[in-house]
Amino acid sequence: MFSLFSSYLNTFKGLSKEVWWLALITLVNRAGAMVIPFLSLYLKDDLQFSLSDVGWVMTCFGFGSLAGSWLGGLLSDKIGFYKTILLSLVSTGLGFFCLQFITGFWAICFGFFTLIAIADLSRPAFFVALSAYSKPENKTRSLTLIRLAINLGFSAGPAIGGLIIAGIGYYGLFWVDGVTCILAGFILIKTLNPKKAKVTDEEKLIENPLSPYKDRLYLIFLIALALFGVVFVQYFSTVPLFYKEIKGLSESQIGLLLGLNGLVIFLFEMPLIAFAERRGWSQISSVIGGLLLTGISFGFFFVNGYNSALILGMIVATLGEMIAFPFGNALALRRAKLGRQGAYMGLYSMSFSLSHIFGHNTGMQLVNKFGYDSTWLFMGGVTLLALVLLLYVKNILAKEKIQTLDLSKI
Repeated sequence: MFSLFSSYLNTFKGLSKEVWWLALITLVNRAGAMVIPFLSLYLKDDLQFSLSDVGWVMTCFGFGSLAGSWLGGLLSDKIGFYKTILLSLVSTGLGFFCLQFITGFWAICFGFFTLIAIADLSRPAFFVALSAYSKPENKTRSLTLIRLAINLGFSAGPAIGGLIIAGIGYYGLFWVDGVTCILAGFILIKTLNPKKAKVTDEEKLIENPLSPYKDRLYLIFLIALALFGVVFVQYFSTVPLFYKEIKGLSESQIGLLLGLNGLVIFLFEMPLIAFAERRGWSQISSVIGGLLLTGISFGFFFVNGYNSALILGMIVATLGEMIAFPFGNALALRRAKLGRQGAYMGLYSMSFSLSHIFGHNTGMQLVNKFGYDSTWLFMGGVTLLALVLLLYVKNILAKEKIQTLDLSKI
């Protein structure tokens, strides 16, 4: 056991203290992110919205994420990642305090659009910050550490959130979310002030930076990730409803099941990534493998009578997430060296915003009209389409000779 624990700790060696501070800020912020996993339940059960209305609110959520990611990329290049992250955290905290008092359909749509736009200003800024504070050889593990912090927070957040709902109601989630956002901003001021933090890999501006909108291969890669996201975001909208309506789980049980995702990632993702890097796994092939596992996880929903199948399905989906997202992030960061990192990573974040725009609403409308089984089959088709695009990207990457990509791993 001591040897295993020592090996686990060794996977974290060599990361800068600034990356660790970023991880702590992310952990505090995500530990309080309790509203989002329960958003579909809050809208349906507490505000009495129809499934169709819930889908449109989630679409506004996605459009807000899209706008915030785009603007965050611009701000990261204009005023720097530090100011962008600080602005986002503090403003988001205040926004959560206000949003709990809004109950009308159109007001909720506008409120979530605005809140998520402000919250997602920080998404590309965090990527740029992580790139600046990481040595080139440590970027994938640094990304994995941030994901570990996200998922450790996500493991605690839904579990605690379910207890808060059972104890005092949904409004308690908004207060906790707001406080943790502002607390994360305070930690940022104290630890990563530009006068204190040390930049390890400063962005080198090239004479004619390539616009990400003109990088055709990058755009195809992001389209595939957006389709992947459409499948993945079902775990935050239609799947919790499926757990409750079809499988009869309570909010606290749903919170624990969603929390299992974060716990598995916390325990196993960093050793898995360290192992993958030692074995020379391809970045693009890892994304492909993760996509397939996530798609396969929906097959467990067709198993009747055994809730243990839900646990197995969550574990398979989590394994897919652990393999796909760190290497997908790392590949995007490498590609971003062709131009301004803020713009590239802003577009990368926007690909997942598109997933929120189309994924939640599509899932809700399909469930409303055709039921859950048809929805899971549809998600299987989306998985296959994303697979075809990623295989195309892999084939082109194998032929290209781009200095900023490590083609020895392709």
